[in-house]
Amino acid sequence: MADRNATNLMGRGESLLFLTDDQLRRAIEAMFFAYRGFTADPDRILHDYGYGRAHHRAIHFINRSPGTTVNNLLSILGVTKQSLNRVLRTLVEDGLVDSRVGIRDKRERHLHLTEKGNALERALSEAQRTRMRDAFRNAGPDSVAGFRAVLEQMMDPDMRRHYLNGGDGPR
Repeated sequence: MADRNATNLMGRGESLLFLTDDQLRRAIEAMFFAYRGFTADPDRILHDYGYGRAHHRAIHFINRSPGTTVNNLLSILGVTKQSLNRVLRTLVEDGLVDSRVGIRDKRERHLHLTEKGNALERALSEAQRTRMRDAFRNAGPDSVAGFRAVLEQMMDPDMRRHYLNGGDGPR
């Protein structure tokens, strides 16, 4: 089933190692439309809070690594300190994130989701897990490994290290 789906995406069964510009354009478009679907459900939930995708990304990675530092989050998200501070300030003021002073280094801020933050994170991630679970189920078991392999190869090396280390930063 996975091979059939790859053939449908790429065209008439041409070798995936020798993709034409048109086949690559179709794959890029598929990725755009998939991302649109992947973010649609969380966007509706975030809208009720007056939040955007930057808030979602921060909540996701704070949940992934409780106690992560602001600097680690900056590295993962690739945003400016100013834009992250705006997002974190809102999340802290709204009671979703707790920012704690570092024990060893008082300049560090360690981030944790509060109970309210955990509840929002669960709602956001469940919406995406449901969509992804359905997609993998419909695409077939061979698609899971192939999909992950393609995504990992598209990542910049530093981000791949973040991903492979479970969000704990480059090693």
